[in-house]
Amino acid sequence: MQRTVLIPLIVACALFMENMDSTVIATSLPAIAVDIGESPLALKLALTSYLVGLAVFIPISGWVADRFGSRTVFASAIVVFVAGSLLCAVSGTLAAFVAARFVQGAGGAMMVPVGRLVLLRAVPKSELVAALNYLTIPALLGPVTGPALGGAITLYFHWRWIFFINVPIGVLGLYLVLRHIPDVKEAELPALDLSGFILSGVGLSALMLGLSALGGHLMPGAVTAACIIAGALTLAGYAWHARRTPHPVIDLSLLRLPTFHNGVIAGSLFRVGVGATPFLLPLLLQLGFGMDPLQSGLLTCATAIGAMFMKTLTAIILRRFGFRRVLTANALVASAAVGTFAFFTAQTPHLVIFLVLLASGVLRSLQFTSLQAISFAEVTRETMSQASGIASMAQRLAQSLGVAVGAYALQVSSLAQGHPDLVAADFPPAFVAIAILSAASLFFHAALPPEAGAEVSGHVRRR
Repeated sequence: MQRTVLIPLIVACALFMENMDSTVIATSLPAIAVDIGESPLALKLALTSYLVGLAVFIPISGWVADRFGSRTVFASAIVVFVAGSLLCAVSGTLAAFVAARFVQGAGGAMMVPVGRLVLLRAVPKSELVAALNYLTIPALLGPVTGPALGGAITLYFHWRWIFFINVPIGVLGLYLVLRHIPDVKEAELPALDLSGFILSGVGLSALMLGLSALGGHLMPGAVTAACIIAGALTLAGYAWHARRTPHPVIDLSLLRLPTFHNGVIAGSLFRVGVGATPFLLPLLLQLGFGMDPLQSGLLTCATAIGAMFMKTLTAIILRRFGFRRVLTANALVASAAVGTFAFFTAQTPHLVIFLVLLASGVLRSLQFTSLQAISFAEVTRETMSQASGIASMAQRLAQSLGVAVGAYALQVSSLAQGHPDLVAADFPPAFVAIAILSAASLFFHAALPPEAGAEVSGHVRRR
């Protein structure tokens, strides 16, 4: 029984730290930008570099844990994450801050999936449901408390304390991991696809760096173009390599499964649009409407509260209507909800903004959960680990690309209206653009067969 409670809570502490850090920074971007002398739009690199760090290292996390031991890797991941946090806290330039966020992402990439693996291996199956209930706590609380906590720390202390507070949490977590987590290894493993890991990692990093810098004058235009081209070519090289190796680090053949392809590819298109909102909303509320970081954080946490509420209803909705109808209709409605952000003004009552964000959180949670569920409808037990890694990687990349697209749309809007600095009028076109992008995913969902994923949803067609 001790393992059923203790191990999930130890893993949950690490997941809470990672979940909190991935949401807390967005509220503080304007203050960080002022402190290091950069445009708030330039800070998109701090968000994308963290997400790219996650995406690059997630695919090898399971293999590394099996090879070197789950306790060793989990403890090392906490050390790397805390080291990245310290580097963030002392960063004085954009380049240093972006590099530190990438280090954090690398630690988080090992910490999250390996933590789940530790739980699955250490807890008896008869007690697994109870253990997983403890594990869901940080996933729910992190996004809810993160924006408000980041705003409070930025307003009353200093944004650097957002990263310093990870140190005592990490030290406690490291002690508990070394004391209570078993160090499980696998006796036989296929060789690591090192060439594939290098190709995918370099390709993803270069491509996302180029896309994030596009139009931002963060790098010379020739360097930006070279990053995009080199990244795309390297990823194409990985696709060629993956077809010729028996155990690729990212098994692209899984995308031949219709439901997995829909959940990952169409889901990524939806996430690119919606993924821009955690970046755009705090900027609108603070730079456009003059709110302080705490006010901004308290409002934006409404999205996560709405998501928590919908968790209890998704299974019922899917059982009643099935994946195709839910994904198609909700892609449109959830995207329209994002589009309504374009109508916010400085005079809009805070309660109205909160309620709109709450409703948006409900809708996007329904879409995210449905996408995740349909992604694994046809995946076998033998390929579940690979599929999970690909899905996690695609989610992080889509979020990263969403930040880049949202920032680019905002910059184009600002230039078109002749504003040297960001003002509230620059944001509506950007919100409309990302809403249209998200809504485009509905055409992919509409092409699904009516019975797609019925075994998972439990939906039975009425004749």
